[in-house]
Amino acid sequence: MRVLLLGGTTEASALAMALKGNGIEAIFSYAGRTNVPMAQPVETRVGGFGGIAGLKNYLRDARISHVVDATHPFAATMGWNAHSACAGCNVPLLRLERPAWRAKTADRWIHVPTIAAACDALPNIPARVFLAIGRMHVDQFAACPDHHYLLRLVDPPVAAIDLPDHTVVLARGPFDVAGDIALMQAHNITHIVAKNAGGSGAVAKIEAARKLGLQVIMIDRPHRPKTEKAAEIDTVLHWLHHSAERGV
Repeated sequence: MRVLLLGGTTEASALAMALKGNGIEAIFSYAGRTNVPMAQPVETRVGGFGGIAGLKNYLRDARISHVVDATHPFAATMGWNAHSACAGCNVPLLRLERPAWRAKTADRWIHVPTIAAACDALPNIPARVFLAIGRMHVDQFAACPDHHYLLRLVDPPVAAIDLPDHTVVLARGPFDVAGDIALMQAHNITHIVAKNAGGSGAVAKIEAARKLGLQVIMIDRPHRPKTEKAAEIDTVLHWLHHSAERGV
């Protein structure tokens, strides 16, 4: 058995540790969007595959027997590429997917389908917005220049951020509720824009917003292909052992 683990999430790192502990050969693949990715206990590769065709070639050349897609819930392109490549190579694919967050009674959420819709959902008067969406799409908010934006990034931005009024805070999670409350209060935040990443690693900002009574503009998850799913690492291990026993 030789597993390709498409990672970059907290769950992927935990699964890598479990695979190592169970003596399962694995390759951990990072997309390469972080300058210094976390060290993993298994073989690691960084960078893209070159689309569906490149991934199919990699699966064959690296003699991959199983693929576990543990990428971020918003990494839709990789999800579709993995689905197509695995189907084309007859390689079993499982998606390790953390449950989405669900609004509670005290939450003030506005659901939107895209980044652009999140920008449109901001108020017409100046606000102080915590853009909790990573670095890739923040420049889209240049279309709403009246607001002040707080960005929390893992790495210093390599290129200038196209926002007229913003503050960058460098930090790597996981974060806690007390710390996120302090951060939002220090910057007088009135609104949060967040992707529904789900899980526990990034939920602190959502709980902090609830305690502070802040408006959250929640970007819903993109459509993913229909793939066998698991929410727990033990389920992934069972799937790997079961498919190996069946000779898949």
